[in-house]
Amino acid sequence: MAKAKTSAVHVEAFADHHVITPPNPLRGVLRAVDDKDRDDPIARAERALAGLSGEFDAWMASECERLRAAHAAILKDGFSKATRDELFRAAHDIKGDATTFGYPTASVAAESLCRIIEHAPQLDQVPAELIANHIKAILAIVREHAQIDKAGVEHELSRRLRAVADEYLAAVNHDRPEHLEAILSPGIAPAE
Repeated sequence: MAKAKTSAVHVEAFADHHVITPPNPLRGVLRAVDDKDRDDPIARAERALAGLSGEFDAWMASECERLRAAHAAILKDGFSKATRDELFRAAHDIKGDATTFGYPTASVAAESLCRIIEHAPQLDQVPAELIANHIKAILAIVREHAQIDKAGVEHELSRRLRAVADEYLAAVNHDRPEHLEAILSPGIAPAE
């Protein structure tokens, strides 16, 4: 397909500056659309998301199983690069997916777990209960979401986990200022 010939660059000279306007090759391919024919990509995306929403619980259950399996591998074989990376990826995926799937507080707890994995100087020195409690909290939030959401339990659980994790990380990173800055910054997961 032959390219349409583009017009030349247009230069307007002023006393103290020049305005250079490059050619716009898209001008020839655009067309006007009636208001009744306009596409609303946000509305289209929301409809697609609503169509998939029936799958969200199954997807979260699958993500939780992956997290549980990663933790079981660590309990069995200890921390290695592979087991650490799998635990991090599982928690990170939950952090990213949970809010979209309707579990925003699971996202907060997963973010806290990711922070532990990222910022603990020696992951094998992290109290096993701290990691286990994060995993148990994520699993409980997903499993009992409909019941505990009403009582606000999951928000308080996520908030306390984050506080304990931050306290631990601040203590073990007292001599690592580059990590302290990241630890003391607010989380990116919506805490509501």
